[in-house]
Amino acid sequence: MERCSTCRSGRARGVTGFEIELLPIPETLEGDGGADFVASIDARNAAEIAAYGTPDVAYPPEELFPFWHDPHEPKVLWGARIDGRIMARATHEWQLDDQSVGWVHLQVHPDVEGRGIGRALAETVEDHARSLGRKRLITYAVSADTPGERLVPPTGAGSVPLGNREVRFLLARGWRLEQIARGSRFPLPFDEADIAARRADAERHAGDDYRIHTWAGPTPERWLADQAMLNTRMSTEAPTAGLEEPEDPWDADRVREYDALHDAGPRKTLTAVAEHVPTGTLAGFTQLAAPADLTRPVSQEDTLVLRAHRGHRLGMLLKVANLQFLEEVAPGHPCVLTWNAEENRAMLDVNEAVGFVPIGYEGAWRKDF
Repeated sequence: MERCSTCRSGRARGVTGFEIELLPIPETLEGDGGADFVASIDARNAAEIAAYGTPDVAYPPEELFPFWHDPHEPKVLWGARIDGRIMARATHEWQLDDQSVGWVHLQVHPDVEGRGIGRALAETVEDHARSLGRKRLITYAVSADTPGERLVPPTGAGSVPLGNREVRFLLARGWRLEQIARGSRFPLPFDEADIAARRADAERHAGDDYRIHTWAGPTPERWLADQAMLNTRMSTEAPTAGLEEPEDPWDADRVREYDALHDAGPRKTLTAVAEHVPTGTLAGFTQLAAPADLTRPVSQEDTLVLRAHRGHRLGMLLKVANLQFLEEVAPGHPCVLTWNAEENRAMLDVNEAVGFVPIGYEGAWRKDF
């Protein structure tokens, strides 16, 4: 086991102690380090379920594992070990093209909260990011709704309870709230007549200038360059409030690599794109990740309509077209989950009209060094 240069141990409130360790990313879940990786996902799931109040937000390790082998998004993982088992985790990831910003996440199993583990993990991951020259960190923290005073981000959209434990924790460590993200759920199966009517209405508004294409799995060669452009623009045109997230550049090769990596996992990517017929280029896209396990929720991934093509109801058209495609190629899932910035009223209007309902909220926080 590799030990972190900033490893910490702790004793608190009669606890036998814990060890913070830098965990290797296993080549396979069955190989060396696989059991600790799985235990870290178990801790992540327990923390998310407790915060959201639903098991829908839990992910099997097999579904998350491919993300840890994307060479364009390097990641580091720490675990807090108690009595031999990993019971909490912290992660740090960054972009190859911009080393100044990092994203961190911290999850502690509810059974071991209040023992100083979160603080030790936070110190470890923040020290590591600082040592690598990061100038800014971004994190997302779920905030269950509780009574009392609220903390509102500069966007003015949404809020989190000021008295919540995670809010007080982040504020005390010098983080500041920049944005609220809403988690929403769409129950399946949907009303086919309603979705068909919404698609027909959106098609009338879009007119003959736009054509929808769908596919499952890797991006067709014809659309690789356009999909790379859309992925890049996703990093610059999606609302990020004061987080100042950097541009994430994609090219056709990166799309191929990403598709191959994720197509090898247990989730199938379903894509709907809107072609601008006069130019033969893509004006927008949306993607769903459908697990092989039909008892699992489907994840709504990125959705984007380029600014030059907004105002034609393409967001609605793409969303309902991909929902229809989902029911065609992978029916039987219980629901679709999605997350949107609370100030992204255009996309929330689409989701609410389709039938998505809120399940909880996350604060998007920033810390500068």
